[in-house]
Amino acid sequence: MHVVATAGHVDHGKSTLVRALTGMEPDRWAEERRRGMTIDLGYAWTDLPSGATLAFVDVPGHERFVPNMLAGVGPAPAAMVVVGADEGWMPQSAEHLAALDALGVTHGLLVVTRSDLADPAHAISRAQDELAKTSLGAVEAVAVSGATGAGLDDLRAALDRLVAGLPPADPHSPVRLWVDRSFTIQGSGTVVTGTLGAGTLRVGDTLVAGDREVRVKGLQSLSRPETAVAAVARVAVNLRNVPKDALARGAALLTPAAFRHTDLVDVRVHGDPVADLPATLVLHIGSAAVAATVRPLGTDTARLRLRQPLPLRIGDRALLRDPGRHHVAGGVTVLDPLPPSLRRRGAARTRALELTTMDGRPDPAGELRRRGLLTGADLRTLGAPVTTPPVAGDWHADPAHWDDLKLRLTTEIDRHAAAHPLEPGMPVEALRRALDLPDRALVEALVEPPLVARDGRAARPGGPALPAPIQQALDHLAEDLADRPFHAPDADRLRALGLGPRELAAATRAGALVKVADGIVLPPESVTRAVEVLRGIPQPFTLSAARQALDTTRRVAVPLLELLDRRGATVRDADDRRTVAGPPAGGSFPGAGTD
Repeated sequence: MHVVATAGHVDHGKSTLVRALTGMEPDRWAEERRRGMTIDLGYAWTDLPSGATLAFVDVPGHERFVPNMLAGVGPAPAAMVVVGADEGWMPQSAEHLAALDALGVTHGLLVVTRSDLADPAHAISRAQDELAKTSLGAVEAVAVSGATGAGLDDLRAALDRLVAGLPPADPHSPVRLWVDRSFTIQGSGTVVTGTLGAGTLRVGDTLVAGDREVRVKGLQSLSRPETAVAAVARVAVNLRNVPKDALARGAALLTPAAFRHTDLVDVRVHGDPVADLPATLVLHIGSAAVAATVRPLGTDTARLRLRQPLPLRIGDRALLRDPGRHHVAGGVTVLDPLPPSLRRRGAARTRALELTTMDGRPDPAGELRRRGLLTGADLRTLGAPVTTPPVAGDWHADPAHWDDLKLRLTTEIDRHAAAHPLEPGMPVEALRRALDLPDRALVEALVEPPLVARDGRAARPGGPALPAPIQQALDHLAEDLADRPFHAPDADRLRALGLGPRELAAATRAGALVKVADGIVLPPESVTRAVEVLRGIPQPFTLSAARQALDTTRRVAVPLLELLDRRGATVRDADDRRTVAGPPAGGSFPGAGTD
């Protein structure tokens, strides 16, 4: 199926033409038929000579109903511009064309109606000149009469040529169906209609509408039930358990997690100079119309604050209109639906320069380069494909930014170690704050050898050199143990040496002391020497024999032997005797470096 929207001045025969082509009545309301003018959107379809099916979105031409016209034209990929031969180019012809140009519509057809009432040559010439100045460019023109039927066969052939040149839609793209009608059918529930521009809808699909999930109960296209409908198509969607007033014109049915709802967006403006734009305009996209406050940033870029969030992606094309002046201010291309704050001094000027480098095409490398870090979910909602592996969880990073973070991480760890020499490293949460990172997992991913992460902290292996007071205290302790190397100091002596709990912990982490038990420490060389002393006594040996050989107290001997058991240096038998295991002097015993 193909979809074409009509455009043109009021009472130039758009609906008459659609009726003649399709045999269907596009005007849905009695009031429209009574007044002889289209007020709301109308829909009809026909088969072309090639066999292709063409659906028309018939829009109102009166200036009072331009918002309705834009709701119909917005999602359509092509337009049929209608001009009456008897009246020629008129004000609403110009405004409709300005809307098509602002939306970037590039495929169209000029139809001059009422050729039975006046020579169509002048109307064709003037209209083609006007269209040539816009995104439509040079288009084919056909003169017809809806009253007599003259030229309708030529028009059908021209429509065939038009739709044959339309780019194919991607049936695998995410769905964003802008709702243009919402109503209730007795026994079925709420039904919404729209033009499906990309993707595929299926019965049973779960979609998102605003902040709610909805489920597709049934589908129709061209009044026929379907189990699946692929773009491009006019489609009616029956939704399960959704009140009619929950989805009005301007809402959108979306593939979950594929679009970002935003009320702040940076755009490029194609049309009036940004500096001349009024502070408030109406943004039209799809079938939605939302008031927007305009903040100029550059010569052709601006930030829009929307009165209500819309599902926007990079590259979306929309339109800004001043309803008070009935004036199309211009089209906009969405550059960034996730813009940074402009609170800092000079931020707006910097942002304006940055926007000059953005072309409205989703580029994952460019987005990461500008932002440093993004989740894969954010990239997808921006419309950028995920092309790189994550650095942590779902986080993706710009390579240069990631390398810079590694350098900064090392600097922060070293600075913390110098300021807090007794701590076993810098807390991961403190690192996260210092690096201004959104997730602790990123900090943990940045810690690579020779750095280590353990117990919620990151540090260099071994930590920094011990402070001079601690080293001096250890030197005094070595002097104490020179004659009796296994006579561990008691709590009073440790306090006298200035070795409190924090100092002991720092010395233990640095490998200058071994914690034998709570309150009992020895230099590592004393522990190694104890094994050799025990190897020299008859095997197996008792606790008493070990205590005498080591010339120490039971307070030290018991936990020291248990430490050697855990390390595998000694083996304890059933009657509490022990034997030294492992190689003789000069080698190392099992587990010599661990507790």
